[in-house]
Amino acid sequence: MKTGTAEIIAIACFLAGVAPAYPLADEQGFGPGSFTVQFENDRIANTDRHYTHGTRLSWASEKFDDPPEQASWLPPILNPFDEGGSWRTAIALGQNIYTPENIAEPALISNDRPYAGWLYAGFSLFNEKRAPTDPESWDSLNTLELDIGIVGPQSLADETQTIVHERINVTRPSGWNHQLKNEPGLALVYEWKFRNRLKNASSELSLDIMPHTGLSLGNVDTHAKLGGMIRAGYNVPDDFGPPRIRPGVSGPGYVDSINDMGFYVFAGAEERLVGRNIFLDGNTFASSHSVEKRPLVGDLQFGAAVIFGRMTLAYSLVMRTKEFKGQSEADRFGAFSLSFNL
Repeated sequence: MKTGTAEIIAIACFLAGVAPAYPLADEQGFGPGSFTVQFENDRIANTDRHYTHGTRLSWASEKFDDPPEQASWLPPILNPFDEGGSWRTAIALGQNIYTPENIAEPALISNDRPYAGWLYAGFSLFNEKRAPTDPESWDSLNTLELDIGIVGPQSLADETQTIVHERINVTRPSGWNHQLKNEPGLALVYEWKFRNRLKNASSELSLDIMPHTGLSLGNVDTHAKLGGMIRAGYNVPDDFGPPRIRPGVSGPGYVDSINDMGFYVFAGAEERLVGRNIFLDGNTFASSHSVEKRPLVGDLQFGAAVIFGRMTLAYSLVMRTKEFKGQSEADRFGAFSLSFNL
């Protein structure tokens, strides 16, 4: 499935144009949006291979009532939104790093995944609808996200990993001269999440059930996904779960909590049908190292989050099934996020 150049330009202009265009505070007195710092790394889970590191910094606006005027720029077939609900925009900057298992080997390891980096900017639009508070009603969150960046040496993944490994005195990576070549990258993501809040009106304890589905298109990542999450806790914030770096399902990273203290634990699973993964398939328009990817990839995650007023700290342990033929074992990594509202 291909998306026309004119349509991609329209989406990019739309998402980039709406991000800073709305009031800095809502009727509850919240400040100029929510900021999130995300950090994912395999060493947290005592491994050092494959998806080895991800960093993402993002800002999500306060909610606003009316859809952006720029929504008319989107071709109808690419517009997942309808009327009603509240809206938010977000911008982000991120870097992902991928390596084979044996980073001490300077020669090409043909049967393991390529060295690769992905440096990108993300632009997102969220539409949230709240349902009546009864057990048969579901809230919903529609997300449209465009990630634009660069794969290859210009992603600076080589320099980032080398500097960090030297500073913490662990194995220095020696095979980055075999990494993917420079290539502009694009991923257009649609995501639909639903939430049923099974809350006892006489208690601050609550239980959320949040199924989701989504679709990603682009030369970096093309996949369809289906999954869900369950969480339980005390003074659980009125959001859609903790943020994750894609391709994992992600909450929007905003903070609306006005409680002094809260916490929740969560567990989730997701299955992806993968059509293209540049970090396994190799460069689109040039010859490069590649491996044969597996069409089905699953994530299983467990974690907890603590809420301190307008700040949320979350941790997830993620276990990912084998992504390519010949992979010796499944992967795992840890994910931290800190979201706060000024």
